[in-house]
Amino acid sequence: MKVLLHICCAPCAIYPVKELRSGGVEVTGFFYNHNIHPYTEYKLRLEALRQYAKLVDLEVIYREEYLLEEFLTNVAAEPQQRCGYCYRSRMEEAAKAAAELGFKAFSSTLLYSRYQNQELIREYGQSLGERYGVKFHYDDFRRGWQEGINLSKEMGLYRQKYCGCIYSEKDRYVKK
Repeated sequence: MKVLLHICCAPCAIYPVKELRSGGVEVTGFFYNHNIHPYTEYKLRLEALRQYAKLVDLEVIYREEYLLEEFLTNVAAEPQQRCGYCYRSRMEEAAKAAAELGFKAFSSTLLYSRYQNQELIREYGQSLGERYGVKFHYDDFRRGWQEGINLSKEMGLYRQKYCGCIYSEKDRYVKK
């Protein structure tokens, strides 16, 4: 089976790629992350993925679009609801690309993070899969959380401190 894997960042890709490959799945990465801010952070994550992809011989399709205004337009009115938009918009692009490129399934490294809403991601994945005619491959990759962290450190990959959007950066650094 061939899966197009939406990749939010290199450290989050390590365990899912390893698990999918060990199950006989042919994985192609897909980088589309208009949620990452500021631009310097976006570039750090993009370069870390390039480094990781080279280390593990992973083909990646890069959609290098820095759509700050689009992201903010869609979340500024209700920033507390931003994660839903963030999941859906990135996974929709992955589902659409999977269908256009002839993949039978798509998935996302968002399923690796202990900090993301698994049920919402799964719900969006299944509905987008139905909409675009590709299967959503669901797997709770959180079981490999620590392994992925350890491997990312061993590989010397850039490890971000927040999920990506400017709001999460504020939540991380501004003292309450």
